[in-house]
Amino acid sequence: MQNLQINSQRLWDTQMEPAKIEANSKGGIYRLTLTDLDRQVRDWFKARCEALGCTVTVDEVGNMFARRAGKNDKLAPIAMGSHLDTQPTGGKFDGVLGVLGALEAMRTLHETGYETNAPIEIVNWTNEEGSRYAPAMLASGVFAGAFTPEFAYSRTDRDGKAFGDELARIGYKGGEKAGAHKFAAMFELHIEQGPILEAENRMIGIVQGVQGMRWYEVTVTGAEAHTGATPMRLRKNALLGAARMIERIDAIALEHTPNAVGAVGLIENRPNSRNVVPGEVFFTVDFRHPDDNVLDVMEAKLRASLTDILQPLKLSYKETRIWDSPAVKFAPELIKCVRIGTQKAGFTSRDIISGAGHDAAYIARVAPTTMIFVPCLGGVSHNEAESSTLEECAAGAQVLLNAVLEYDRRLG
Repeated sequence: MQNLQINSQRLWDTQMEPAKIEANSKGGIYRLTLTDLDRQVRDWFKARCEALGCTVTVDEVGNMFARRAGKNDKLAPIAMGSHLDTQPTGGKFDGVLGVLGALEAMRTLHETGYETNAPIEIVNWTNEEGSRYAPAMLASGVFAGAFTPEFAYSRTDRDGKAFGDELARIGYKGGEKAGAHKFAAMFELHIEQGPILEAENRMIGIVQGVQGMRWYEVTVTGAEAHTGATPMRLRKNALLGAARMIERIDAIALEHTPNAVGAVGLIENRPNSRNVVPGEVFFTVDFRHPDDNVLDVMEAKLRASLTDILQPLKLSYKETRIWDSPAVKFAPELIKCVRIGTQKAGFTSRDIISGAGHDAAYIARVAPTTMIFVPCLGGVSHNEAESSTLEECAAGAQVLLNAVLEYDRRLG
């Protein structure tokens, strides 16, 4: 196999280009899915891929595929990619590195004239973050058959704007049926979003799988009342009930450490007036664990706690589990390719389980899949302070290219 080397400075410079699309004063990015800013970065990405001679197609939920032909175009393509949407307090690397690291790998193939056996594709998945439209990894979920296109189209943001309408508005509702693309394999490069690699001074995380994740939505209902005129004993304070639930949710996760995590990340207090006892509170719950059986226990405790805490406060509630992403084990043959690719590049590594959700978790249902992690400063992510270095990003892109070529060699 030819020893191809990515251009680390070019990768870094490219990484900084889309970071200018809605960069904020804190050094982060606010680029929610299906906004005008998302359209801009999609247009930018499409132009860069077409400049390499790639053919870019879009499916019915906005997933983008940039294809470079192989020696045998009858072979299913080897895919590499991630996502370009961000959190409201997003950084420059989460998701974006996976797409642009793949772009750098593709540029290296192009400039050296290297011919792969199979076609190679870069993928940009729609709405990985789930920050505007829940659940997360929505479009890769449609691609893998976990959701229907109609389900995706019907999702609304907090302003009531539907996913399907916004997808059409920005011009990225494609004609290809989601899932019609068949992959020989998919590799996803990503920052770790945790502190393990940095703490152990390892450059590459060889990802074995993704822990299980469940999201819930809860609405607590009480009664609005005047804060000055309503005696404490007669109040039905929805915010008080929600506050006690937030503390209990934290305790449930702590009961199942070291591997369990749980948090309330979104809360809406109504009417949110300084002299009105809150009558309704909406909040979300995120539970994660590598063992689905433990998640069952955590879920049962959540539901029991809703009754135990809210009923004595004379509050009612509605609770819905809106997302269940079971624990995933990645393909051993692809993990082996990443391991070989890491060794060829001479980087230190360790096996690791992903604590965060990724599109790869859904794609693993329909194609051999794995991931490659690189360190991020302090393990910080979903934060404007998120940071990685030129050397770390380059290492990930090099291992990605090596692993793809190793797998392609086996298809020849």
